[in-house]
This record gives sequence, C-alpha cells and structure tokens, in this order.
Amino acid sequence: MPLTFDDLLARARSLPRGGRRAIIGIAGSPGAGKTTLAECLVRELNGACDPWVAHVPMDGFHLADAELDRLGRRDRKGAPDTFDAAGYAALLRRLREEAPGGTAAGGAGSVDCRETADGGEAVGDTVYAPGFERVLEQPIAGAVPVPPSTRLIVTEGNYLLLGGGAWARVRSGLDEVWFCELPEPERIRRLVARHERFGKSHEDAVAWVLGSDQRNADLVAATRDRADLVVPESAMPVTRS
Repeated sequence: MPLTFDDLLARARSLPRGGRRAIIGIAGSPGAGKTTLAECLVRELNGACDPWVAHVPMDGFHLADAELDRLGRRDRKGAPDTFDAAGYAALLRRLREEAPGGTAAGGAGSVDCRETADGGEAVGDTVYAPGFERVLEQPIAGAVPVPPSTRLIVTEGNYLLLGGGAWARVRSGLDEVWFCELPEPERIRRLVARHERFGKSHEDAVAWVLGSDQRNADLVAATRDRADLVVPESAMPVTRS
C-alpha cells in the first residue's frame, strides 16, 4: 500500500515510549517540503491537546551574515560549512538528556488525549532553541521554546544525514530520519517561488536555485539511502506555493 500522511502521523505518534522524549529528523534537498511536513505533523499531532510536540528547525544554526562575511562564505550561504553543526548537535543532545519522564499525549482525535507516562507531572526547565527569520535571512537566538512537557520533537534540515565533521554527531541524536523526496522540476519550481516571496527577482531566484542551492541539493540527495524512511510526494501535505 502507498505511504500516506496518516501513516506518518501514526509512526511519529508511536515513537515516544516509556516516558522518554523522542526526536524525528526530516531531511531533504532545499525546497523538498521539509518545513511544511514538520509543521503539519506538529499541528495534527497536537490537535486540541495541550502541546506535546515541538518543532525545532535546524535553520536556527545558520551563521550570521557578519560571520559569513568574515569567513568569506556569504556567496554560498546554505552550504554545510555555513552552519554551526556542532551547536546543533549539542542542542539535540541537551534536548535528549534534559527530558524528564513527564506527560504524554495519546492519539490525535482520542477523547482522553492527555495522559501521564509515569503518574507524575512534567518537571524541569524549558530549553530555548534558535529560530530563523526568513525575511531578515538571519538566525534569532532563543526563539523556539521546548517546555519540559514535550514528548516528541520534530526537527528538519538539509544535512541531518551527512557523515562528515560535526554533522556526523547529529544523526546519533535522532531516533529516526525521514527523507522528503520530490520530483526535481516541482522542487525547483517551489524553491524559485520561495526566493521570490522573500524578495529576490525571478532572474536572481533562478540563478541562486540553479547555482548554490543545486550544489547543496546534489550533496543532500547523496544521503538519501541513509534515511529510515523515504517520504514520497504522495504522502506529503499540500503546499501553498
């Protein structure tokens, strides 16, 4: 049977067990729909419950433009060495190690969607992750709160399956990694439209997508076979672009 979005919801819902926090990584080339999938998973899983699923994007670990200028890398912003991969790996480790055996949530649509995993209340500190402001194209510190009641974290980014340098430490911090796969013409169309929405002219958007973005996409595509699950277009939620 073809994989469906409902299958993805069921698989994600099953990952937190025994009071422990689980982390799903969603990888894929630029424009493949990682953020859309992550946001839809979080929204549907949380439903009408008190939030028990959080979205923590990798994009908060972009190096700031000032640092990219200093390093001479701004013209290829988005490449693996324009992120703080070690900082991202450290955050994943902290999210795992500081997770209490606290509250859990049941299946979406269930009447009693809030249960306790161990009979107690969630305790501990909120962990703050950085976010990324698309309009400014800059990381924003402390923008994403992860409260102690969070049982499932959905993180997404291009390079979760890279095997070199600090990126190799990212994979060990994730319970599963799913790879979003979209036909190339549609992926490129969506990516050009995204760059245009955030201020690039059509010509500049196409040049960036077929240049810097495509080099990154080729690198990411080579990591596909390391994923636990490949998510086809048919299982992806509908996008607006």
